[in-house]
Amino acid sequence: MTAAPAAQPRNLARIFAWRRVRIVLITSLIIGLLLSPGWKASHAVLFGRLLFVGFVQVLVFGLFERGPERLPRWLARWVLQVVGVAITVPFAVALAYTLTTVGDAVAWPHDKQRLEGFFTFTGIGVLLTPWIAMAALYRQISDKAQRQALAFDLERSEYERNALDSRLRLLQAQVEPHFLFNTLANVRELVDAGSPQASSVLGSLIAYLRAAVPRLHERATTLGQELELARAYLEVMHMRMPDRLQFTLQADDAARDLFCPPMTLLTLVENAVRHGIDPSEEGGRIDVRVRLQDERCRIEVIDTGMGLGQSSGGLGTGLTNLRERLQLAFGGDAKLALTALEPHGTSAEIDFPARRTAP
Repeated sequence: MTAAPAAQPRNLARIFAWRRVRIVLITSLIIGLLLSPGWKASHAVLFGRLLFVGFVQVLVFGLFERGPERLPRWLARWVLQVVGVAITVPFAVALAYTLTTVGDAVAWPHDKQRLEGFFTFTGIGVLLTPWIAMAALYRQISDKAQRQALAFDLERSEYERNALDSRLRLLQAQVEPHFLFNTLANVRELVDAGSPQASSVLGSLIAYLRAAVPRLHERATTLGQELELARAYLEVMHMRMPDRLQFTLQADDAARDLFCPPMTLLTLVENAVRHGIDPSEEGGRIDVRVRLQDERCRIEVIDTGMGLGQSSGGLGTGLTNLRERLQLAFGGDAKLALTALEPHGTSAEIDFPARRTAP
């Protein structure tokens, strides 16, 4: 009961929305200008009557828009609104004449000139107002359809974004065991061989995993974080084979804060170690370069190992997974290319848009 009075002003505000008030003002002005040359009474009365009739029709149009709640199946609400507006015209005109002639010696129905004015007003209203009401209904339906279309587009975009996030998380979940098991296998080889470096390598690995694992489930990281993880991984691998692995990391300062899908750089570095350096008896060198140019970010991981055609195990699923993650993250505006180097080695290059936040 306490909410009903508060709801009434809101309903009236919706009925007399500015768009409807504007239509009444414009229509009254046009009709008033057309009638003013032959009008003998006050022009204020003329425009006052036109505005009164117009706002009464707006009220009827709005009331039938919200009530009654249930209508017979054969009666459409828009028909009720149009017919209601048309039927209201003579009653609204009569009331306008009555209010503007209070105190006159002769009642307006007995005044020939005013009676003619009444019929003129009524005829114009009956002819024009149903068409104006239908135009308002058409625009209202069009706006509603547009809002629904926008809502559907927004909902579809939300579903697509959720599907993309789910797909990215699935791909990251595939990366995690691939990376962790490969790294632990390296440590096991040291333990099996009785290497005195096994303990120190395991300690470095534990420190690395303590920093890396919390980031595995993140949807977005920065290139600076990726470089830190790549450096930690290469340090672990260097301790495992100090005589066969050398590495450098170079990055533009402006590129460190850029968005990068998790595990992007680490996947390239791990492939360079496992498929380039590790199978080679002589080992080799890995150079990591990150550059920012023309609003594009370019990552290069170059190794002097076995090369594309000579690695024993192939490149595996890591790069295939990375390609798909890049396509999902950048909507196809990312490239991953592998190039064989002479006399031996491989260059892996990624090119994607430079962005500070996730797409």
